[in-house]
Amino acid sequence: MSTYDLIVIGAGPGGYVAAIRGAQLGLKVAVVEREHLGGICLNWGCIPTKALLRSAEIYHLMQRAGEFGLKADAISYDLKAVVKRSRGVATQLSAGVKHLLKKNKVTVVMGEASIPSAGKVLVNGDTLSGKNIIIATGARARELPGLEADGDLVWTYRHALDPVRMPKKLLVIGSGAIGIEFASFFNTLGADTTVVEVLDRVLPVEDAEISAFAKKQFVKQGMKIMEKSMVKKLDRAKGKVTAHIETGGKTVTETFDTVISAVGIIGNTEGLGLEALGIKLDRTHIVTDAYCATKVPGIYAIGDIAGAPWLAHKASHEGVMVAEKIAGKKVHPVKPESIAGCTYCQPQIASVGMTEAKAKEAGHEIKVGRFPFMGNGKAIALGEAEGLIKTIFDAKTGELLGAHMVGAEVTELIQGYLVGRQLETTEEDLINTVFPHPTLSEAMHESVLDAYGRAIHF
Repeated sequence: MSTYDLIVIGAGPGGYVAAIRGAQLGLKVAVVEREHLGGICLNWGCIPTKALLRSAEIYHLMQRAGEFGLKADAISYDLKAVVKRSRGVATQLSAGVKHLLKKNKVTVVMGEASIPSAGKVLVNGDTLSGKNIIIATGARARELPGLEADGDLVWTYRHALDPVRMPKKLLVIGSGAIGIEFASFFNTLGADTTVVEVLDRVLPVEDAEISAFAKKQFVKQGMKIMEKSMVKKLDRAKGKVTAHIETGGKTVTETFDTVISAVGIIGNTEGLGLEALGIKLDRTHIVTDAYCATKVPGIYAIGDIAGAPWLAHKASHEGVMVAEKIAGKKVHPVKPESIAGCTYCQPQIASVGMTEAKAKEAGHEIKVGRFPFMGNGKAIALGEAEGLIKTIFDAKTGELLGAHMVGAEVTELIQGYLVGRQLETTEEDLINTVFPHPTLSEAMHESVLDAYGRAIHF
């Protein structure tokens, strides 16, 4: 029996980071992975998706060459080559994770794990002993009855990353980050794309004003958006799917050649033996305290398996926090409200903190600032003048309650507001900060100024 200070189950962005940080702090660490080092995010999620979207972005820009005084004739794409590049990026980074684990002397065991009792992990018929166990098994696509993926006519995100064809007429069920990113990718490459969302607006977790702005851009790009609608049934036939969509109190039918189902995720809890251990589950996700500890001493859960927000960067920081806690360091819980959400569609979406509606519901007296990209010199020079930055402050304290952005590169810009919130920055600090010119970040400054009636360029 091999004995460790820490055993991590799952080598995704939470698990492998926890393993490395534990090893850095002098712990003897093993990580168990059943499929790919780097997990779903690196191999079949965040990274390869962004590689696909980058290809679509360049293709889109090439089509606009004339706007920039350039010539590009007979523009086309090779979907197989686009996918090959995406898969190559994922392979490269997975190899990088393997190198990092080896460099930090983390023992890697490939196989499927279970926890027969506290302090024990069973894998490949062998028992590993560990004073502490971190469960980081992640999640997978949720499939609704009758809408199950078959890899041919109906896809999950995994099928969409390695598509069997370029869709001609595409239905995307669900308008969260995953659904909208794939809708954006295939729509940009020419698919006739329809997005169906059961709630009253697309990107429902975002601020309502940002959702409305994004929807306007999606429609402008040719997407059909159906809100407050539900796909009730899919009739599959050779080469086509007829969707029965309930909308506006009636059911309509429409035929597509491809359907992508993006209706949420479920935690990978099967086979671990959690029920026998007495670990509590809530809708397939492990219940933990603020420090990611379960009710069983020495067993922790991080990342998607431990609940929302389902984001890789949240998992990584939880992994670091738990590893440091196990090593005896003083740690602070990861605050979900300070985790940014990013969606890499065209235009990009990024946000952190409270929406305007949530801030009002929480009883805050607020000041709201807005600044459009059309007032920003860099955005106009880039040819990306469609965008909006919205900031929400507590009127009494000047606390930045939330920041919401739509437009070019906002997934990079959002970090400025994250640092501000971490440092408990007030509106005065942001107003007195000198933002470089010409940059898109100046729109962030102007949004803050606008909240206090001081905007210069709007």
